[in-house]
Amino acid sequence: MIGMTPREDFDPLAPQREAAMFYGLFLRGHSADTLRRDIDVPKPLLQKWLNARRYETGFRNSLKRVYQYRKQVLAIFDELVLNEKNRPRVQ
Repeated sequence: MIGMTPREDFDPLAPQREAAMFYGLFLRGHSADTLRRDIDVPKPLLQKWLNARRYETGFRNSLKRVYQYRKQVLAIFDELVLNEKNRPRVQ
């Protein structure tokens, strides 16, 4: 859209929704560790991206936002998994 600032399309619930999608996969039997690897962006990979000379400043800033977003999704996912493990079971 013309005139749209980067924050106008921000959905504050997006990290929760994405974490819930991964949590659903966990509940269906997918390994939590495998899902964590799918969610996470390792710090060395971010540094590699940021050090690439071919990327402009705006794109590097987007990479930083993606990194923070992925860490937020990962933290929410971990909390959901932890709560699942501690939830009392009905027998």
